[in-house]
Amino acid sequence: MAEEPHSRPRRSDPKDVTDPAVRADRRALKPPPDPADRPVALITGASSGIGRATATRLADAGWLTLLSGTDRARLDELADRTGGRALPEDLSKPDGPARLAEAALAETGRVDALVASAGLGWRGPYAQTPSDTLDRMIEVNLAAPLRLVRLLLPGMLERRRGRIVLLGSIVGQVGSREESGYAATKGALTMFAESLWYELRGTGVGVRLVLPGAVDTPFFERRGTPYEREWPRLVPAERVADAVVATITTERDRLYVPHWLGFPSRLHGVAPGVFRRMAARFE
Repeated sequence: MAEEPHSRPRRSDPKDVTDPAVRADRRALKPPPDPADRPVALITGASSGIGRATATRLADAGWLTLLSGTDRARLDELADRTGGRALPEDLSKPDGPARLAEAALAETGRVDALVASAGLGWRGPYAQTPSDTLDRMIEVNLAAPLRLVRLLLPGMLERRRGRIVLLGSIVGQVGSREESGYAATKGALTMFAESLWYELRGTGVGVRLVLPGAVDTPFFERRGTPYEREWPRLVPAERVADAVVATITTERDRLYVPHWLGFPSRLHGVAPGVFRRMAARFE
């Protein structure tokens, strides 16, 4: 795995991470054939959706994957199919991340890449958000990634190599009506990634942020309301997984999926009033 450069990469609009150049990057950085030398990725939320698709992509590239989630049967099936190892854990429990980190290190001795893709959502008026739902969103979407990074980062720093990939959301950049709690967790995760980037530059450990829009996964079923907008369209989980792999195997530290979402994010940053007036037409 390439070490993190001492100067920050320029954040230009990325190419589609499914293009041949990126696929070539992944092939060129495939690990040596000896299984003992394979890099190790810990993937949360691997039971379904983005986590499951990412686990498949990394396994195809030769990584040893540690698969975490709450559905043991689906994790076992994925592990059997990809050669990974199932580590079921409930990250909504405050001690869940510690148990998972301990299990991962006991299994392989190290984690070279953490992909924090587990996430929960809820849609509705904020005043009507169930307290237990809010607590679980905070634990899974925000507290668990912070705790896992805290536990796995020392080993990465000691080896002077590693990748921390955090799954944010465009909602955490620009907000969304009736998704205030979810947006808050993702917005905080963005600032964690940004602050940690400054702290870790030059150490060999890279911090990456993937910012998808609406993704075609069971997420919307679990949050209690389906995705009903005609635009923007749902993107496949595999497309987000390609972005995750690209952030691990290249020096791109922030990717929007689809890439055009970078424009509304920048517009919101420089002209929030204009953005709100435009966004109100689509609410």
